[in-house]
Amino acid sequence: MSRPATLYHGGVIRPWADERTAEALLVRAGRVVATGALADLDTPGAARVNLDGAHLFPGFTDAHVHVWKVGQLRTTLLDLRETTSLDDLATQVATRHAALPEGAWLWGRGWNEARLGAAPTRDLLDRLAPARPVLLTRTCAHIHAVSTPALDRAGIGPDTVPPPGGEIDYPRGHLTETAYGLVYGAMPEPTQAQFEEWILAGLTYLQSLGFTAATDPAVDPPLYAAYRALDAAGRLPIRVNLLYIRRPDGGAATYPLPEKHHSARLRCDSVKFFLDGGLSGATAAVSEPFKETGTRGVLRFDPDELYELAREAHVAGFRIGAHAIGDVALTQLLDVYERLRREHPVGPRHRIEHFGLPDAGHLRRARKLDVIAVPQPVFLHELRANYDRYVPDALAGQVFPLRAMFDAGLTVAFSSDGPVVRELRPLAGLRAAVQGAYVPGQDVTLAQALGAYTRGGAAAHGDPDRGTIEPGRHADLTVIGGNLFDTDPHSWPDIPVRGGVPADAPEREAP
Repeated sequence: MSRPATLYHGGVIRPWADERTAEALLVRAGRVVATGALADLDTPGAARVNLDGAHLFPGFTDAHVHVWKVGQLRTTLLDLRETTSLDDLATQVATRHAALPEGAWLWGRGWNEARLGAAPTRDLLDRLAPARPVLLTRTCAHIHAVSTPALDRAGIGPDTVPPPGGEIDYPRGHLTETAYGLVYGAMPEPTQAQFEEWILAGLTYLQSLGFTAATDPAVDPPLYAAYRALDAAGRLPIRVNLLYIRRPDGGAATYPLPEKHHSARLRCDSVKFFLDGGLSGATAAVSEPFKETGTRGVLRFDPDELYELAREAHVAGFRIGAHAIGDVALTQLLDVYERLRREHPVGPRHRIEHFGLPDAGHLRRARKLDVIAVPQPVFLHELRANYDRYVPDALAGQVFPLRAMFDAGLTVAFSSDGPVVRELRPLAGLRAAVQGAYVPGQDVTLAQALGAYTRGGAAAHGDPDRGTIEPGRHADLTVIGGNLFDTDPHSWPDIPVRGGVPADAPEREAP
């Protein structure tokens, strides 16, 4: 028996996520039949959904969000993202220490020295949690503060040589980039049941924010197995696209290419490379020294090694989503993408995650290669103080230039990179994109920003059949309880958003 049609009415349908509107939407079997006047689409036997004045958009996508880490912070991990002083951090760490059994790891994330006034150190953690291994990850996940017992368990001493692409500051207890893997490898490995719990917590939260799809951008074999198990059991609440990481932190080992997977809710046909660090923590690879630190960041790969790994994936039909923020890292990555296009012209479309400090030449090269840019507008709000503190003056005019990305003709997909930031709501990302530019003149229009959460997100997922509400398209839908086009952007984050509905959801799940 065919599924009945569903008729959405009583609100505003925005098929292209811009100012164009329709009165009603007819959906059957998860596909758009038509949009138009209610009188023309009224169908006998159709289930009717009254939107009560809300605005119905194509489904929103967060094109880069660490799903399981979002879920971990909402369940078991010590969440330090709201801490505003070292005293506050100390209180939280000491309280968690007192609640843990002897010998258990104390694991937290979210500190930001720009908010705290200073970074936590090994000596501080040793005093707060005597004899306990402690790992506190900075909000960017590129720098980590660890206690002496944690270093001991990882076999790290004052003379330990860091792995390629990493740094060890033993006196302060700070591990940067790939050096993190040395400590992570000494921790008890999470069980598949734990990964599943964290994934579900993260996806359920993202759905509540209005997302119908998300990319989890750094998935290793155990995490992939958890996703596959949840998909087989029909438990994934929204669609997920995975970027399978090739080179884990902590060594030179490389994971083989994964088995490709594509179902209604789960897709894995992409791989991930980290080329450099983060901009907010002064570890991105830059051509001019960072203010305050005097360093130029970390570049993780030798160019020829990166090319060979990328070529293997490209030739096998895997899309690449590569983390590149600093201008030096962007040059290295675009060199690799150009060489791939030149030597292996037939292949999938690739992505650049973050695209933090592009100049005009980077933008032109990226457009010529049809690269998809995946920046995070909310960074411009939450991490601005870090950029003021660290970004060299010579590069300040290149900090996440969103308008320039659109003007260059790039396909742009917006995302949050949660839990790097506290704010994952898409309407907060929209506000930052249209009013939060770091560089004057780089704000984008509301229509451009909405397109980056809808059409851009679909393109980044490799789903050209999604992202608009047009006949024949998948009916992924997000409902927003207000008119963004005639409302002050400062109030957007407070507008209610109804949970995202993927096109394959049963009719009873309609918003």
